[in-house]
Amino acid sequence: MSRTNFQELLDAGAHFGHLARKWNPKMAPYIFDQKNGIHIIDLHKTVVKVDEAAEEMKALAKSGRKILFVATKKQAKEIVSEKATAVGMPSVTERWAGGMLTNFPTVRKAIKKMSTIDKMKEDGTYEKLAKRERLQIDRQRAKLEKNLGSIRDMSRLPSALFVVDVMKEANAVKEANRLNIPVFAMVDTCCDPTPIDYVIPANDDAAKSIECILNVVCAAIQEGLEERKLEKDKEAEAEEKETVKSNDRKLRARKGAKPVNVEAEAPAAE
Repeated sequence: MSRTNFQELLDAGAHFGHLARKWNPKMAPYIFDQKNGIHIIDLHKTVVKVDEAAEEMKALAKSGRKILFVATKKQAKEIVSEKATAVGMPSVTERWAGGMLTNFPTVRKAIKKMSTIDKMKEDGTYEKLAKRERLQIDRQRAKLEKNLGSIRDMSRLPSALFVVDVMKEANAVKEANRLNIPVFAMVDTCCDPTPIDYVIPANDDAAKSIECILNVVCAAIQEGLEERKLEKDKEAEAEEKETVKSNDRKLRARKGAKPVNVEAEAPAAE
């Protein structure tokens, strides 16, 4: 069953590609036509690709894995940050720090530095410092928060990346490829789709187009998270019932009584 609405993609301008003279020939399978020197993306193929990506992302969320959203371009950063936060996923919307994936232990150290500064403020150590030292620490904390605050809770490498504009975020894609981390991405007609595992051919410059596609994939992630919660609740309920039965058996064993079958020993009707 399709998740993506063709008309919504059309209204959002997701079909507008780049200038025909700037195209990447590898995007030819996803191009429908050319109009006024601009390539038009085949939205029927976009619908299929968005749905494929959404199903895969739902499965990742259901299994408890994290998807890192990456979008530092002006028209995408706020949308991506809001949508990713809403489904509890990490995001990078300010600047991709080189080695964020390939040198993840160093990134974790920087994140721990933020926590250390916060503890200093809580336990009173911060107040005992000279004014100049406090200013330096505040600047350092603000810089770390800006660049790494959104991945603060990411204790391990993400299981996948979702990228808006693969040309701008080329370093993120390269690092993910090097570590065999799957990449989902909105890919425009001027980009090379080869390094991308799940290509979503679409206009990656228009805010409405970006939001339209993010609405679909984030709704799928939310579904996955809800299904995971239901499964955990069922498991917890089953464990609780088993614990009650086990305690009941132990209690009867201590008393030397045999387990009673209530239905079998119910008095017969006269």
